[in-house]
Amino acid sequence: MTASPEVTASPETIRFLLARRSAKIVTIVEPGPSPEELTTILTIAARVPDHGKLAPWRFILFEGETRAAFGEVLARRFAEVEPRATPDMIAFERARFLRAPLVVGVVSSVQPDHPKVPVWEQQLSAGAAGANMVAASEALGYAPAWLTEWYGYDEGIAAALGLGTNERMAGFVYIGSRSAPKDDRPRPALADVVTTWSPR
Repeated sequence: MTASPEVTASPETIRFLLARRSAKIVTIVEPGPSPEELTTILTIAARVPDHGKLAPWRFILFEGETRAAFGEVLARRFAEVEPRATPDMIAFERARFLRAPLVVGVVSSVQPDHPKVPVWEQQLSAGAAGANMVAASEALGYAPAWLTEWYGYDEGIAAALGLGTNERMAGFVYIGSRSAPKDDRPRPALADVVTTWSPR
């Protein structure tokens, strides 16, 4: 068995995580990650807590011309499910995946009858994979945005993506370069989200 690399304290990593901020989708531009960088991002995304070593997630890549091809799928489906859709609205859906040079679909793929690992834990692992993907992308200097939007919940789109019975989209991570400085947003005060347990 290959030993894991030794982990040492990394103040730089702490500073990065304290300043991490997803990009606004309108600020994402070309270029996206190189093939080598994408491999790094996906490798880090797959390195998450995973009770039972089930790998209860998988990734779908949309790059180059496949983004426009999937946009046609989105446009057709949107016109089907939205009777009030205007030509401009349909055109927006057609161009939706062109908002970034790379889009990665994060699929939650669970084993519902596993004897030891509840579905909830498997879904959490998929969420962790998405979070790692976002962090790795930004650590490489790119601008990630994790979105779900209507197509993440649509049965017709799920069928077009080839999702199985026990699969659902955890989200879509848009990755490119940042065209504007990142700003911050209000974060919860620790006093509002942290308690210390004590016996009654």
